[in-house]
Amino acid sequence: MSATLKCISPIDGSIYAERPIMGVEAASALIAGARAAQKAWAARPLEERIVLVQAGIARLNQMGDEVVTELAWMMGRPVRYGGEFGGINERSGYMAGIAARALAPLVIEDSDQFRRYIAHEPHGVVFVIAPWNYPYMTAVNTVVPALIAGNAVAIKHSTQTLLVGERMVRAFVEAGVPADVFVNLFLDHAGTEALISAGAFDFINFTGSVGGGRAIERAAAGTFTGLGLELGGKDPGYVMDDADLDWAVDVLMDGAMYNAGQCCCGIERIYVAENLFGAFVEKAAAWVNNLKLGNPLDRETTLGPMANLRFAAEVRAQTAEAIRDGATALIDPKRFSEDDGGTYLMPQILVDVNHQMRVMRDESFGPVVGIMAVKDDEEALALMNDSEFGLTASLWTKDTARAEALGTRIETGTVFMNRADYLDPALCWTGCKATGRGGALSEIGYQNLTRPKSYHLRKRQA
Repeated sequence: MSATLKCISPIDGSIYAERPIMGVEAASALIAGARAAQKAWAARPLEERIVLVQAGIARLNQMGDEVVTELAWMMGRPVRYGGEFGGINERSGYMAGIAARALAPLVIEDSDQFRRYIAHEPHGVVFVIAPWNYPYMTAVNTVVPALIAGNAVAIKHSTQTLLVGERMVRAFVEAGVPADVFVNLFLDHAGTEALISAGAFDFINFTGSVGGGRAIERAAAGTFTGLGLELGGKDPGYVMDDADLDWAVDVLMDGAMYNAGQCCCGIERIYVAENLFGAFVEKAAAWVNNLKLGNPLDRETTLGPMANLRFAAEVRAQTAEAIRDGATALIDPKRFSEDDGGTYLMPQILVDVNHQMRVMRDESFGPVVGIMAVKDDEEALALMNDSEFGLTASLWTKDTARAEALGTRIETGTVFMNRADYLDPALCWTGCKATGRGGALSEIGYQNLTRPKSYHLRKRQA
């Protein structure tokens, strides 16, 4: 019997989906087919590629009811939130809209003597290794602009969201994208690393753990394959002394708890000006106490299970260690009796925390957040930068100049003011330090999914 990939549902621990693991030879054949089809795809007019990719997104939208239910079973997001179609449509629509400008040649000279310009050449076959926490939106970030730019795409999805790549490919092919141009691979880690080491791909985009990013870099060493890596995060929020308190509480706590805290740019630590600390903490606890933990198939549920028992165990461990070392837990476990010690994990707010505690230092990726009082911007800045990660930072103030000035000193990929946990497709999605390298979306996303090709054409021979 062949080995299989199994998606274990966080709802009840059952095997929700299972697929045979592709051997390297079978996967190589699919990749070879994609490489052969890519040239003809790139030769099509840009507008034609845009229309077909948008049709693929439209077809995926038509599958909405199935998609939303599958996501609940596979990774636990409550059905009340309707999947990820808002972000999918916003991002794909924006990237389609800027494609002509972003992919237009940079003309240096077009005179009687010379035509000199830089063109955007598709890499060839782009490999998308997508995560389980936002399985469609994170994949769309690369799949849509890669296809529009003229690349072929191979996607490998997380085992936790095993059916997503298969469904995306089906939607795009049914909409008219050639079958060989967009392919789904069911691979284990060993097969993935073997293909990368063999130089099977021309560009690789990975969203996932720091350990996963390191494994990909090791596998790609010496192949000179381009890499885009979005890895861990420990995103801070800083509530300044002039912030709109109610607005800050609402957005930051949503950023900390939405999707059971399993967000790449979720809020994992909060620093509050001393004059607002007491009120902020009181309002934050009341906000969290209104959540309803339960089965994600129930439309009343606002907080579903974590995607995997292992992830929940890590959050419980960080929380328990912090309390042992002096942190105070504000949320009463009796309020969330559905917490079963398994994937269903109650939310928690911790105060009396410090940066010696793992909950303020390591990525939690769950519904727990630590809150500290700070005396001024300098103390907040030092704490925000005291992290190995740098994805986003959320600043709360009425003073734009103050936020911009502080933002220039924060080691991060995106600075937010009076918002959090949002990906703006017009801006480059990027990070620094152990969060990784590269950038998705915006015009820069197209630059990363193509390579520059220079033309120096002399019209006169003498």
